[in-house]
Amino acid sequence: MSDVRDSFQQLSVQGETIRIAQITDTHLTAYEGGKLLGVNTDRTLKAVIDLAQQEREAPHLVLATGDLADAGAANAYRRAIDYFGMLTPNQFWLPGNHDDVDVMRTIGGAQRNCDAVRAGAWQIVLLNSQIAGEVNGRLGPAELAKLDRLLSNSEREGLHNLVCLHHHPVPIGCQWLDQQIVSDSDDFFDVIDCYKSVRAVAWGHVHQEIATRRGDVNLMCAPSTSIQFKPGQIDFALDDVPPGYRWLELHADGRVDSGISRVTAQKFDIDLDSKGYL
Repeated sequence: MSDVRDSFQQLSVQGETIRIAQITDTHLTAYEGGKLLGVNTDRTLKAVIDLAQQEREAPHLVLATGDLADAGAANAYRRAIDYFGMLTPNQFWLPGNHDDVDVMRTIGGAQRNCDAVRAGAWQIVLLNSQIAGEVNGRLGPAELAKLDRLLSNSEREGLHNLVCLHHHPVPIGCQWLDQQIVSDSDDFFDVIDCYKSVRAVAWGHVHQEIATRRGDVNLMCAPSTSIQFKPGQIDFALDDVPPGYRWLELHADGRVDSGISRVTAQKFDIDLDSKGYL
Protein backbone atom coordinates (compact mmCIF):
# COMPACT_ATOMS: atom_id res chain seq x y z
CA MET A 1 0.00 0.00 0.00
CA SER A 2 1.32 3.46 -0.91
CA ASP A 3 2.22 5.78 1.95
CA VAL A 4 1.71 8.90 -0.21
CA ARG A 5 -0.40 11.52 1.54
CA ASP A 6 -1.87 14.31 -0.55
CA SER A 7 -2.43 17.64 1.19
CA PHE A 8 -5.96 19.05 1.25
CA GLN A 9 -7.57 22.28 2.29
CA GLN A 10 -11.27 22.19 3.14
CA LEU A 11 -13.27 25.39 2.68
CA SER A 12 -16.65 25.93 4.23
CA VAL A 13 -18.77 28.17 2.00
CA GLN A 14 -22.28 29.53 2.22
CA GLY A 15 -24.53 28.64 -0.67
CA GLU A 16 -24.10 26.02 -3.37
CA THR A 17 -21.96 28.02 -5.84
CA ILE A 18 -18.19 28.34 -5.45
CA ARG A 19 -16.86 31.70 -6.65
CA ILE A 20 -13.26 31.82 -7.88
CA ALA A 21 -10.96 34.54 -9.15
CA GLN A 22 -8.23 33.02 -11.32
CA ILE A 23 -5.22 35.32 -11.23
CA THR A 24 -2.17 34.32 -13.20
CA ASP A 25 1.25 35.38 -14.45
CA THR A 26 1.56 38.37 -12.12
CA HIS A 27 5.36 38.45 -12.61
CA LEU A 28 6.01 40.48 -9.49
CA THR A 29 9.65 41.51 -9.20
CA ALA A 30 11.86 41.59 -6.12
CA TYR A 31 10.81 45.14 -5.27
CA GLU A 32 7.52 46.99 -5.59
CA GLY A 33 7.32 49.01 -8.77
CA GLY A 34 9.59 46.72 -10.76
CA LYS A 35 8.84 46.43 -14.45
CA LEU A 36 8.51 43.68 -17.05
CA LEU A 37 8.92 44.95 -20.63
CA GLY A 38 7.92 48.42 -19.51
CA VAL A 39 4.98 47.30 -17.37
CA ASN A 40 4.87 48.00 -13.64
CA THR A 41 3.54 44.60 -12.58
CA ASP A 42 2.51 45.74 -9.09
CA ARG A 43 0.40 48.50 -10.62
CA THR A 44 -1.33 46.22 -13.12
CA LEU A 45 -2.05 43.56 -10.48
CA LYS A 46 -3.55 46.12 -8.12
CA ALA A 47 -5.68 47.46 -10.96
CA VAL A 48 -6.99 43.96 -11.71
CA ILE A 49 -7.78 43.36 -8.04
CA ASP A 50 -9.54 46.73 -7.81
CA LEU A 51 -11.64 45.73 -10.81
CA ALA A 52 -12.57 42.40 -9.25
CA GLN A 53 -13.58 44.14 -6.03
CA GLN A 54 -15.75 46.64 -7.87
CA GLU A 55 -17.60 44.39 -10.28
CA ARG A 56 -18.23 41.09 -8.53
CA GLU A 57 -19.14 39.58 -5.20
CA ALA A 58 -16.08 38.59 -3.18
CA PRO A 59 -14.69 35.23 -4.35
CA HIS A 60 -14.50 32.29 -2.01
CA LEU A 61 -10.94 31.75 -3.18
CA VAL A 62 -8.17 33.11 -5.37
CA LEU A 63 -6.63 30.55 -7.70
CA ALA A 64 -3.11 31.71 -8.62
CA THR A 65 -1.95 29.61 -11.57
CA GLY A 66 1.77 30.30 -11.65
CA ASP A 67 4.50 32.81 -12.45
CA LEU A 68 3.59 34.78 -9.37
CA ALA A 69 7.19 36.02 -9.17
CA ASP A 70 9.23 36.99 -12.21
CA ALA A 71 12.38 35.42 -10.79
CA GLY A 72 11.31 33.61 -7.63
CA ALA A 73 12.04 36.53 -5.27
CA ALA A 74 10.81 36.10 -1.68
CA ASN A 75 9.54 39.70 -1.56
CA ALA A 76 7.37 39.04 -4.60
CA TYR A 77 5.55 36.21 -2.81
CA ARG A 78 5.10 38.32 0.30
CA ARG A 79 3.44 41.05 -1.75
CA ALA A 80 1.30 38.46 -3.57
CA ILE A 81 -0.12 37.34 -0.22
CA ASP A 82 -1.11 40.93 0.56
CA TYR A 83 -2.55 41.65 -2.87
CA PHE A 84 -4.60 38.46 -3.14
CA GLY A 85 -5.72 38.98 0.45
CA MET A 86 -7.58 42.08 -0.66
CA LEU A 87 -10.07 39.71 -2.29
CA THR A 88 -10.13 36.80 0.19
CA PRO A 89 -7.89 35.15 2.76
CA ASN A 90 -8.32 31.89 0.84
CA GLN A 91 -5.61 31.83 -1.82
CA PHE A 92 -4.07 28.78 -3.43
CA TRP A 93 -0.93 28.75 -5.54
CA LEU A 94 0.72 26.50 -8.07
CA PRO A 95 4.15 27.10 -9.62
CA GLY A 96 5.01 28.37 -13.07
CA ASN A 97 8.31 28.26 -14.91
CA HIS A 98 9.43 31.61 -13.43
CA ASP A 99 8.70 30.60 -9.84
CA ASP A 100 11.16 29.21 -7.31
CA VAL A 101 9.20 26.31 -5.83
CA ASP A 102 11.18 26.16 -2.59
CA VAL A 103 10.90 29.91 -1.93
CA MET A 104 7.25 29.86 -2.96
CA ARG A 105 6.46 27.12 -0.45
CA THR A 106 8.53 28.69 2.31
CA ILE A 107 6.83 32.09 2.01
CA GLY A 108 3.37 30.86 1.05
CA GLY A 109 3.24 27.94 3.45
CA ALA A 110 1.63 24.55 3.16
CA GLN A 111 -1.91 25.90 3.12
CA ARG A 112 -1.41 28.00 -0.02
CA ASN A 113 0.66 25.30 -1.74
CA CYS A 114 -1.57 22.30 -1.17
CA ASP A 115 -2.43 19.50 -3.60
CA ALA A 116 -6.18 20.05 -3.63
CA VAL A 117 -8.93 22.26 -2.27
CA ARG A 118 -12.39 20.96 -1.43
CA ALA A 119 -15.37 23.29 -1.22
CA GLY A 120 -19.01 22.38 -1.45
CA ALA A 121 -19.57 19.79 -4.20
CA TRP A 122 -16.16 20.46 -5.76
CA GLN A 123 -12.52 19.49 -5.62
CA ILE A 124 -9.90 21.78 -7.16
CA VAL A 125 -6.71 19.91 -8.07
CA LEU A 126 -3.43 21.88 -8.14
CA LEU A 127 -0.66 20.37 -10.28
CA ASN A 128 2.99 21.30 -10.76
CA SER A 129 3.97 21.38 -14.45
CA GLN A 130 7.31 23.11 -13.84
CA ILE A 131 10.57 21.67 -15.13
CA ALA A 132 13.18 23.37 -12.95
CA GLY A 133 15.33 25.74 -14.98
CA GLU A 134 13.28 25.35 -18.19
CA VAL A 135 10.45 27.23 -19.87
CA ASN A 136 8.64 24.12 -21.09
CA GLY A 137 6.12 22.16 -19.05
CA ARG A 138 5.87 18.55 -17.96
CA LEU A 139 3.89 16.79 -15.26
CA GLY A 140 5.81 13.55 -14.91
CA PRO A 141 4.86 10.26 -13.24
CA ALA A 142 4.49 11.63 -9.69
CA GLU A 143 2.10 14.44 -10.61
CA LEU A 144 0.10 12.18 -12.92
CA ALA A 145 -0.20 9.60 -10.15
CA LYS A 146 -1.32 12.33 -7.77
CA LEU A 147 -3.94 13.45 -10.26
CA ASP A 148 -5.23 9.90 -10.62
CA ARG A 149 -5.44 9.43 -6.83
CA LEU A 150 -7.23 12.72 -6.25
CA LEU A 151 -9.75 12.16 -9.02
CA SER A 152 -10.41 8.57 -7.99
CA ASN A 153 -11.00 9.46 -4.35
CA SER A 154 -13.17 12.47 -5.10
CA GLU A 155 -15.29 10.63 -7.64
CA ARG A 156 -16.11 7.98 -5.05
CA GLU A 157 -17.31 10.82 -2.84
CA GLY A 158 -19.46 12.31 -5.59
CA LEU A 159 -17.44 15.50 -6.10
CA HIS A 160 -16.98 17.43 -9.33
CA ASN A 161 -13.42 18.36 -10.31
CA LEU A 162 -11.61 21.42 -11.62
CA VAL A 163 -8.02 20.53 -12.58
CA CYS A 164 -5.42 23.32 -12.66
CA LEU A 165 -1.84 23.64 -13.87
CA HIS A 166 0.44 26.37 -15.22
CA HIS A 167 1.40 25.23 -18.73
CA HIS A 168 -1.14 24.66 -21.48
CA PRO A 169 -2.07 21.01 -22.14
CA VAL A 170 -3.46 21.70 -25.64
CA PRO A 171 -2.08 23.66 -28.62
CA ILE A 172 -3.33 27.25 -28.74
CA GLY A 173 -2.25 28.25 -32.26
CA CYS A 174 0.81 30.29 -31.24
CA GLN A 175 3.78 28.47 -32.74
CA TRP A 176 6.38 29.79 -30.30
CA LEU A 177 4.19 29.08 -27.27
CA ASP A 178 3.09 25.67 -28.48
CA GLN A 179 6.72 24.58 -28.26
CA GLN A 180 6.25 24.97 -24.48
CA ILE A 181 3.13 22.81 -24.18
CA VAL A 182 2.96 20.16 -21.45
CA SER A 183 5.14 17.48 -23.04
CA ASP A 184 3.18 14.60 -21.51
CA SER A 185 -0.23 16.07 -22.24
CA ASP A 186 -1.36 12.78 -23.82
CA ASP A 187 -0.72 11.03 -20.50
CA PHE A 188 -2.51 13.86 -18.71
CA PHE A 189 -5.63 13.43 -20.80
CA ASP A 190 -5.44 9.65 -20.48
CA VAL A 191 -6.03 10.22 -16.76
CA ILE A 192 -8.64 12.93 -17.28
CA ASP A 193 -10.61 10.73 -19.67
CA CYS A 194 -11.04 8.08 -16.97
CA TYR A 195 -13.15 10.37 -14.80
CA LYS A 196 -16.49 11.85 -15.78
CA SER A 197 -16.28 14.06 -12.69
CA VAL A 198 -13.74 16.35 -14.38
CA ARG A 199 -15.70 19.38 -15.50
CA ALA A 200 -12.93 21.82 -16.38
CA VAL A 201 -9.19 22.30 -16.81
CA ALA A 202 -7.66 25.73 -16.20
CA TRP A 203 -4.14 27.04 -16.76
CA GLY A 204 -1.98 30.16 -17.16
CA HIS A 205 1.37 30.70 -18.93
CA VAL A 206 0.16 31.84 -22.34
CA HIS A 207 -0.87 35.38 -21.29
CA GLN A 208 -4.09 35.34 -23.29
CA GLU A 209 -7.72 34.33 -23.05
CA ILE A 210 -8.60 30.76 -24.04
CA ALA A 211 -12.03 29.15 -23.79
CA THR A 212 -12.80 25.92 -25.60
CA ARG A 213 -13.95 22.37 -24.92
CA ARG A 214 -12.66 18.85 -25.21
CA GLY A 215 -15.71 16.64 -25.17
CA ASP A 216 -17.63 17.54 -22.01
CA VAL A 217 -14.64 19.23 -20.35
CA ASN A 218 -14.23 23.01 -20.36
CA LEU A 219 -10.69 24.12 -21.24
CA MET A 220 -9.77 27.64 -20.19
CA CYS A 221 -6.95 30.06 -19.61
CA ALA A 222 -6.89 33.51 -18.03
CA PRO A 223 -5.09 36.59 -19.32
CA SER A 224 -2.05 37.76 -17.39
CA THR A 225 -2.32 40.56 -14.86
CA SER A 226 0.86 41.95 -16.44
CA ILE A 227 1.77 41.74 -20.16
CA GLN A 228 -0.30 40.00 -22.84
CA PHE A 229 0.90 37.79 -25.70
CA LYS A 230 -0.63 38.34 -29.13
CA PRO A 231 -2.66 35.31 -30.30
CA GLY A 232 -1.89 33.35 -33.45
CA GLN A 233 1.77 34.34 -33.78
CA ILE A 234 4.74 32.38 -35.12
CA ASP A 235 7.26 34.31 -33.01
CA PHE A 236 7.10 36.23 -29.73
CA ALA A 237 4.77 39.23 -29.97
CA LEU A 238 3.10 41.38 -27.35
CA ASP A 239 -0.52 42.48 -27.50
CA ASP A 240 -1.89 45.86 -26.44
CA VAL A 241 -5.07 44.47 -24.84
CA PRO A 242 -5.46 45.26 -21.13
CA PRO A 243 -4.56 42.97 -18.21
CA GLY A 244 -7.32 40.99 -16.59
CA TYR A 245 -8.50 37.91 -14.71
CA ARG A 246 -10.94 35.03 -15.10
CA TRP A 247 -13.92 34.60 -12.82
CA LEU A 248 -15.47 31.17 -12.33
CA GLU A 249 -18.67 29.98 -10.70
CA LEU A 250 -18.75 26.28 -9.90
CA HIS A 251 -22.30 25.05 -9.37
CA ALA A 252 -23.38 22.10 -7.26
CA ASP A 253 -24.75 20.27 -10.30
CA GLY A 254 -21.36 20.41 -12.07
CA ARG A 255 -22.02 23.40 -14.30
CA VAL A 256 -19.19 25.90 -14.79
CA ASP A 257 -19.89 29.54 -15.59
CA SER A 258 -16.87 31.68 -16.40
CA GLY A 259 -15.75 34.85 -18.09
CA ILE A 260 -12.91 37.33 -18.50
CA SER A 261 -12.76 40.87 -17.10
CA ARG A 262 -10.09 43.36 -18.16
CA VAL A 263 -8.96 46.73 -16.85
CA THR A 264 -10.20 49.26 -19.41
CA ALA A 265 -10.22 52.44 -17.28
CA GLN A 266 -6.41 52.75 -17.18
CA LYS A 267 -3.59 52.76 -19.71
CA PHE A 268 -0.31 50.96 -19.12
CA ASP A 269 3.03 51.52 -20.82
CA ILE A 270 4.41 48.45 -22.60
CA ASP A 271 7.35 47.84 -24.90
CA LEU A 272 5.47 46.39 -27.88
CA ASP A 273 8.71 46.13 -29.87
CA SER A 274 10.23 43.65 -27.44
CA LYS A 275 11.40 40.36 -28.91
CA GLY A 276 11.07 38.31 -25.73
CA TYR A 277 11.93 37.93 -22.07
CA LEU A 278 11.72 34.18 -21.28
